Amino acid sequence: MDSFPVIDMEKLLGRERGAAMEILRDACEKWGFFEILNHGISHDLMDEVEKVNKEQYNKCREQKFNEFANKALENADSEIDHLDWESTFFLRHLPVSNISEIPDLDDQYRKAMKEFAAAIEKLAERLLDLLGENWKLEKGYLKKAFSNGSKGPTFGTKVSSYPPCPRPDLVKGLRAHTDAGGIILLFQDDQVSGLQFLKDGEWLDVPPMRHAIVVNLGDQLEVITNGKYKSVVHRVVAQTDGNRMSIASFYNPGSDAVIFPAPALVEKEAEEKKEVYPRFVFEDYMKLYVGHKFQAKEPRFEAMKAMEAVATHPIATS
Repeated sequence: MDSFPVIDMEKLLGRERGAAMEILRDACEKWGFFEILNHGISHDLMDEVEKVNKEQYNKCREQKFNEFANKALENADSEIDHLDWESTFFLRHLPVSNISEIPDLDDQYRKAMKEFAAAIEKLAERLLDLLGENWKLEKGYLKKAFSNGSKGPTFGTKVSSYPPCPRPDLVKGLRAHTDAGGIILLFQDDQVSGLQFLKDGEWLDVPPMRHAIVVNLGDQLEVITNGKYKSVVHRVVAQTDGNRMSIASFYNPGSDAVIFPAPALVEKEAEEKKEVYPRFVFEDYMKLYVGHKFQAKEPRFEAMKAMEAVATHPIATS
C-alpha cells in the first residue's frame, strides 16, 4: 500500500509545484486524508495553542470528565455504542465569534485561539483554491460555493481531549463517521495517536507528526465535486496511556448556502449518463446529519435527492 500522503506546501511555490499538486489530487481522490507541512502557521503559535489547551483541560475539565468516565464504565461488560470517550467544547469563529462567551477561558487562551483561528481560516481558503485548481475550477469557486447564501461560510473549532481509557475494548474515543461539512483542518497531538480512517476496508492510522496539520474532506466537497473527491469514514480509538489533544477546525458552507455539483464537473457525467449528486440547502443536510452522524453517508445523499425530486416535481393534490 502507498504511504500516507504528506504535502510540503513550500513545494507548491517552486519548480516542484506540478508534482506536489499531483500528490494533493491523489490524496483527495483516493485517501480523503492528508497531512501538510510548511503551511505558514508559526510553530511558536502552535506550541502556545497546545500549551493553553492542555492547561485548560487540566484546570477546568479533567475532574468533570473523570466523573463522567466513572459512570460510563460502571457495570459495563459489553461494548458501549451510544457515547464517546472524549471531553469537548466548540468555539465559533464565523459568522460571529463566541469565544468571549465561553466560560473558564482565560485571556491568554482567548488570545492564542483567536490568532490560531485567523491563521487556520486563511489556510483553509488557500487549500480550497488548490483543490479547485486541480479540477480547473475558477479561483475562489469553492469559497463562493460555501458563501452563496446570505450569511457567508461558517467556521468553528472543536476542542477535544481524549484521556486515557482503562477499557478501550468497550468504548471508542469517537465513533466512526464522515464529517458533514466542507474542509477540516486538524492540529493533533504528536505524542498520542488514535485517529484512524477507513481505506479499502482497512482501518489505517493518521500518523502523529510534529507541527503538521491534518486535512480531511467533508460530505459537501464530495457533492460539489460530484464524487471526484470523497469524504472518508474515520474514528478515534481510545488509548490506555496519554491524553490526546485534538483541535479540529471546520470550514463549512453557510446555513442557507445551496450546495450542488459544480456545473463544470457534471457536463461529462451528464453526457455519459452517470449519477449526479443532489442539490440542497446545507441547513437541511445538517438537520438530517445530526440524527444520523454515525451512520453511512449514502442514505443522507439519497434523502436529499428525494427532497430535490419533490421540490422539482411536487405531487399534485386535488
